[in-house]
Amino acid sequence: MDFTPTEEQAAARELAARIFGDLSTHERLTAAGTGTDAGLWKELCAAGLPAAVEETGLLGLVLLLEEQGRTTAQVPFAATCVYGLLAVAAHGTPEQRARLLPAIGAGTVVVAGAFPARGAIRADVSGTPNGTATPGAKPNGSGPTGSAPGARLTGTVPVVPWLRDATWVLVPDADRGLWLVPTADATVGVEPVETTAPWSAGRLTLTGTPGERLGGPGPEAYEQVLAASRTAFAGLQAGVCAGSLARAVAHTSTREQFGRPLATNQGVLLRAADAYMDTEAIRVTAYEAAWRHDAGLPFAAQALTAGWWASEAGQRVVHAGQHLHGGTGADLEHPVHRHFLWGRQLDAYLGCGSEVLAELGRLLADTAMRSERDTATEAERDTATEAEPDQLGQEEKPV
Repeated sequence: MDFTPTEEQAAARELAARIFGDLSTHERLTAAGTGTDAGLWKELCAAGLPAAVEETGLLGLVLLLEEQGRTTAQVPFAATCVYGLLAVAAHGTPEQRARLLPAIGAGTVVVAGAFPARGAIRADVSGTPNGTATPGAKPNGSGPTGSAPGARLTGTVPVVPWLRDATWVLVPDADRGLWLVPTADATVGVEPVETTAPWSAGRLTLTGTPGERLGGPGPEAYEQVLAASRTAFAGLQAGVCAGSLARAVAHTSTREQFGRPLATNQGVLLRAADAYMDTEAIRVTAYEAAWRHDAGLPFAAQALTAGWWASEAGQRVVHAGQHLHGGTGADLEHPVHRHFLWGRQLDAYLGCGSEVLAELGRLLADTAMRSERDTATEAERDTATEAEPDQLGQEEKPV
């Protein structure tokens, strides 16, 4: 494994750090409330950072999301890239990629994801012509050449982060098939919902909404997108934790008690050291999962590992960051409180620690069972192969 960023990834990360550092200020975040900082999103898209993810891969996205997390910048960067750009690039038809990727890269299309699947959405493909949800469909119902099969989707998803900004939403059905749904359709209901973190979330209601399939009819595309999203949001959590810890270090280094900085107290040093190690664990597991994804290697177990660290360690770090601020950390208007809210939201998003750990256990057990079956089958085959020459020899002996 080599986590050293390429020149393109390093340049993109430096540019992102500069833009987030300059524009994602406490004053702008306060003014944005629970909405998106449209000016910041425009600057990021003008700099070509969302579009760059197609070239820099999931590891490049993780690096960019770390910089977003440090400042808790309120833009739909993670959702648009992982549920939109990377998902369409990996699983879309040629027509979908040609139509959606340029717009997603330019920032004119924002994608949200109704993840993880909870079985709340039903897809009716009976009698639904190809290309139902594809703009430019022909009068007879057939879509453009290469368009994806369509369906009518019905159901409700209580909370979808960044839904209020989305042009499209990626929706898994009860069978974990993936569907792209245009939020502007008259059959789509979007109601504002407040979450722990101010992520411009909404309640999604579909009533016979046209959707176009992304990927095949099985759960394979869903599982890959979910693993990629867990990896991406773990990278975001690493940045949130790093930002919280940096604020705590700055506070305890300048705040004095009994004539000396708080940072000289052993208890403070130990708490900060634990938070640092937790942050590094989130970062390195996210890097490993992203690197394996980009290398075309299996990464489901690594993505779950990163998700577990992001949940369990993430909440410890943001609690420590707030605690190390003392009474100041209890101020809801203080910048460190925003890191606390983001960390707790990411702790539960895409599965809390116990859920992810149970899923990882099932995956490892299934993998071990398949390996044992394959080994047994191979041994039986070898035994049969070794026995064949002796049997032939016996048959050829004269009576």
